[in-house]
Amino acid sequence: QFHEDGFLVLEHFFTTEECDSMRSQIQRIIAEMEVPPHCRTEFSTKEKEQLQAQGSSDYFLTSGDKIRFFFEKGVLDERGNFLIPKEKSVSKIGHALHAYDPVFKQVTHSSKVQELGRKLGLERPVVVQSMYIFKQPGIGGEVTPHQDATFLYTEPLGRILGFWIALEDATQENGCLWFIPGSHTRGITRRMVRAASGSSTCVEFVGSDPAYDDNQFIPLPISKGGLIVIHGEVVHKSELNGSESSRHAFTFHVMEAKDTSWSKENWLQPTPELPFPSLYT
Repeated sequence: QFHEDGFLVLEHFFTTEECDSMRSQIQRIIAEMEVPPHCRTEFSTKEKEQLQAQGSSDYFLTSGDKIRFFFEKGVLDERGNFLIPKEKSVSKIGHALHAYDPVFKQVTHSSKVQELGRKLGLERPVVVQSMYIFKQPGIGGEVTPHQDATFLYTEPLGRILGFWIALEDATQENGCLWFIPGSHTRGITRRMVRAASGSSTCVEFVGSDPAYDDNQFIPLPISKGGLIVIHGEVVHKSELNGSESSRHAFTFHVMEAKDTSWSKENWLQPTPELPFPSLYT
């Protein structure tokens, strides 16, 4: 099923207690959150906005081996001050929860995730990034159609795998994921790469995405504790959350490191402080 569709839905993969421990831990992290106003960037998946916000920001570019905070659109004034309570303003936290936070590290390397990796035939999987996504009620922004390999490029392709864990019920009302089944077999036409030094932005896009037909997408609502396994080239998106309930998720990406090269042009790079850790412990 996974190889045919490019995604796999596994309901009730994590227990209610595991989901709640991740949510409690993120509340503790937010309570201690200190982000200087000049580092507060609004997270967007629209290309122009992306280049303006993250693209000009070292805060984003150097977040691969840290725990950093990104905010929803419209929650900051022009000085970077919060217009609403900070805990309701966060869009996502990334990109190294799996390495530095004990709760998320435990989930990422849990025996059931390792067993699933083996069942999927992964021989030398390494964890490249992780994110906690909030999809805040009423303002949780849309994520435009994309392929993860645009941002996490490998040679050969087909070596990136996303694990997306619903920490609350994800419904069509609060912004569940949508997929084009089978779209992982056509390669990619767009990449986000590090810009040459001296450019006005830190990253740039090469190539362009085709126009996707909205009718090809199918929604994948999933209940709390469910896991969606996402092929690096499958096309997926999520809509704006106009509902009154949030849609928290924890997600991480692994790369099959055997016979694979990680592009030096990717925004995210392993560092001496944090080489990509093995999924298998």
